[in-house]
Amino acid sequence: MDTATQSPGEVFRAARDFLVATRTDYVAAREGFAWPHPEYFNFALDWFDGILARERANEPALRIIEEDGRDASYTFAELSARSDQLAQWLRSLGVTRGMRVLVLLGNQVELWEVTLAVMKLGAVIIPASTLLTADDLRDRVDRAHAGAVVVASDITERFADVAGSYVRVAVGTHVPGWFDYADARQSTDPFEVDGLTRASDSLLVYFTSGTTSLPKMVEHTHVSYPIGHLSTMYWIGIREGDVHLNVSSPGWAKHAWSCVFAPWIAGATVCMFNFERFDARAMLNVLRDARVTTFCAPPTVWRMLIQQDLSSWSMSLRELAAAGEPLNPEVISQVQRAWGLTIRDGFGQTETTVQVGNSPSQVVKAGSMGRPIPGFDIDLVDPITGEVAEEGEICVRLDPERPVGLMAGYRTAGGLDDERNAEAFAGGWYHTGDVASRDADGYITYVGRTDDVFKSSDYRISPFELESVLIEHAAVAEAAVVPAPDELRLSVPKAYVTLVAGQVPSRELAGDILRHCREHLAPYKRVRRLEFAELPKTISGKIRRVELRTIEQSGGERRSEEYREEDFA
Repeated sequence: MDTATQSPGEVFRAARDFLVATRTDYVAAREGFAWPHPEYFNFALDWFDGILARERANEPALRIIEEDGRDASYTFAELSARSDQLAQWLRSLGVTRGMRVLVLLGNQVELWEVTLAVMKLGAVIIPASTLLTADDLRDRVDRAHAGAVVVASDITERFADVAGSYVRVAVGTHVPGWFDYADARQSTDPFEVDGLTRASDSLLVYFTSGTTSLPKMVEHTHVSYPIGHLSTMYWIGIREGDVHLNVSSPGWAKHAWSCVFAPWIAGATVCMFNFERFDARAMLNVLRDARVTTFCAPPTVWRMLIQQDLSSWSMSLRELAAAGEPLNPEVISQVQRAWGLTIRDGFGQTETTVQVGNSPSQVVKAGSMGRPIPGFDIDLVDPITGEVAEEGEICVRLDPERPVGLMAGYRTAGGLDDERNAEAFAGGWYHTGDVASRDADGYITYVGRTDDVFKSSDYRISPFELESVLIEHAAVAEAAVVPAPDELRLSVPKAYVTLVAGQVPSRELAGDILRHCREHLAPYKRVRRLEFAELPKTISGKIRRVELRTIEQSGGERRSEEYREEDFA
């Protein structure tokens, strides 16, 4: 059939089916794949409702398993109906097309209901972590011009000083001054679509860490993530009917990647395991008992899992993946010996879907994150000469076709961030800010960041944000934060601190500064090590973090002037 006569959902399905059919033939997938380019597209309406809720109506779309053994499943038809009801109720509160909706929920069914409902309304989702502080939330509401917030009841108090006339919805117990999410269940008015959704309309706004500024605002459209994650489905190898479990916290891009789009593109079940503290044995039991077939987790989780005797668990697993940071080859080897399966790396960003990866059934080279995924052409560009080289910045080629799985651009409170976008899209590429090398077979190996942002337990950490809090302490004159190696988390934030005149380094002062950070930073951002030192600087006065990073990477014994969070337990 001519694509001109097909619905957007059917055009999308054809592209999906091609990638599924060629999932083990990398060359065929690379040569034959073409991004769909619909003029109008709404994932919740055209795909979830139009295809999945009709053809797979009574099959589980979402399964949530709690630590205490509670286990709840929701079918495609149920989530379709529940999100319709919620969309109509939110509309009655004033949530309209184009309005930005800040969402802070855990891994609970309401999160997926809200995601689908906001899509159906043509509004814009601002995913946010439940770990954010009041200052973080104020920044997001102000800069994103949020018109509504949907928040778990137990964290609504953080909005007490966040000014604005936004619609406030509390999920859970009743909160005075907030609308009760439970009231949506009483809505009887049918949901009616108020118009077509343009593919280029805004769908998501993420806040992602930068090195010298507040978090950047990344805008995605109704196709850049919903259709763009065809690449993620292909990389992980998810098929129709699979049970997919991804370890990720709501509010982060990877959660949308692998807990919403990639599995639902495939027509698979999203399986979640809720836990307060990660327990490797409990996770392994869930993987076994839920008969999970495809599993993705950050390397931190994999390093904890291999501390168990994996061969003691009989699994239904077929595909294993890891993303977020480089994966140690020894971890891959141990899992291979226990289960006969290979963990496959992939590379992407909040700004993109998966660009590079080890796809199913392909040879995996130790240390390499794979080859360009179908739909992405990758060049390594020398940052000095601007020429394509064997090692350089990972850049996504924009010509002859701009990949669909690429953000619309960066934004500011006032509109497009022209300066940052000009830099990010200079020279006919999208510049990732990451450096890699490529071998003769086309395999790409990650080297590091071109800036100072680093990963800790799969969370992106911005030195600027942490340093801003450090210098709020009365004793701190200057601070520089760098990653310090850590066996479990890959790295943890370490602060080098210069004191104001009259202050003397001491254990007591170190403890007070670390306590200050603990009180003013979200848990995943906490400074966990501190060292008093004079900071190395350039002639112009800029701090040379590269020297401090080199010191940390060189290893060696702990220095006497270093203090650690555990010293003050």
